[in-house]
Amino acid sequence: MKREKANYLIQSVSHAMDILESFTKTEDELGVTELSKRLGLHKNNVFRLLATLEHRHYIEQNKETENYRLGPKTLQIGATFIEQRECRRQARPILESLMAATGETTVVAVLRANKVIFMDSVETDKTVRAISRIGAMLPACCTAVGKAQLALMTPAEIERVYPDQDIPTLTEKSIKTRDALLAAVKTVQEKGYAFEDEECDLEVRSAAVAVWDFSNKVIAAVGIVAPASRLTDAKILQGDVIRQLKEAGEMLSSKLGFSAASTVK
Repeated sequence: MKREKANYLIQSVSHAMDILESFTKTEDELGVTELSKRLGLHKNNVFRLLATLEHRHYIEQNKETENYRLGPKTLQIGATFIEQRECRRQARPILESLMAATGETTVVAVLRANKVIFMDSVETDKTVRAISRIGAMLPACCTAVGKAQLALMTPAEIERVYPDQDIPTLTEKSIKTRDALLAAVKTVQEKGYAFEDEECDLEVRSAAVAVWDFSNKVIAAVGIVAPASRLTDAKILQGDVIRQLKEAGEMLSSKLGFSAASTVK
């Protein structure tokens, strides 16, 4: 018989969540004594929980009042939640249109450290096709959607993401070193799109462009994934696929509030 998930709760984690949820618009600062009364916990327990949350930047202390308030990490997580939900909602019709125009599977993915997470996908109805990867987490350096976002980072930032010269690989065609990755992202910057040639899956190729939001920050990438036999060099050089891909990226960026004019100084 399957046990209820409530039986697996960790009490200290639950108490930490209770503390975070105690802060409201009208009570944005609370002290140890007040939190102890509200939660029915000993002051020492509350203090230790606050110290842990403060260390992780979920809570911060007002040095003047010595009370506590929500820290910047809570805002960051909330912003990420809104960003991803909005990005996926706005991306869906654009992915559908891009799939109809190119006849190939389309995806949207976000970069987290040195991984990409596939948020949504629209598969082509062709018998031979690239498989959807919704929810999958893959090495960014092996994917077009990853390289499209890495290309907007400085070399120093990329070196922090990949501190070692050897980097993750998935096939024999994957980029194998950080120096090779730096050279690859420079090509992405020059062309305005990223390309992946059987680096993630053999016999599969992909192309992608970065997506920007209202704060002029790269938050995702839109891509086309297809069998290598269809996404050929000749088809890419022909230009239509890349043009359609770039238009999709620009459209999604616009939907998310990005204005190219705002980047011009």
